[in-house]
Amino acid sequence: MSKTKATIDQDFIRQLALLLDETDLTEIEVEQDDTRVRVARTPAPITQTAQVSAPVSAPAVQAAPISEPPAANPDTAPAAEASNGEAVRSPMVGTAYLSPEPGAPAYIKIGDTVREGQTLLIVEAMKTMNQIPATASGVVQEILVTDKQPVEFGEPLVIIA
Repeated sequence: MSKTKATIDQDFIRQLALLLDETDLTEIEVEQDDTRVRVARTPAPITQTAQVSAPVSAPAVQAAPISEPPAANPDTAPAAEASNGEAVRSPMVGTAYLSPEPGAPAYIKIGDTVREGQTLLIVEAMKTMNQIPATASGVVQEILVTDKQPVEFGEPLVIIA
């Protein structure tokens, strides 16, 4: 058994550890022939509630004028430009959910008045639910995504005027 441990390439383990850091994964496991290597790290102790409840948790969300056509979904550009509002864009690639859980009412609907920082929807990325806050106060003009729809980084999700 000690002979098997001696044949494990320590440089390979270091490369796996670097891969964890580069990809923000918490563990990786590789099996080749009779050898299995598992590298894991403990994530920083951040509670899910604190991470999700703070409106600042998604600083990448930027309000952008709708005058520039959205790159991710050109079909929504004419409707978005006509609304003369600001788009709340997806800060990540993931799946959009309009309600906090299946069967629950949606966070927002067209015509709702929202305030800056209010949760508009959720984008799930890598099994983490990320609340997407309103970037400005106003009235919801359009909801550009449907429930359980895949979204891209920078894709407009909601128009607020």
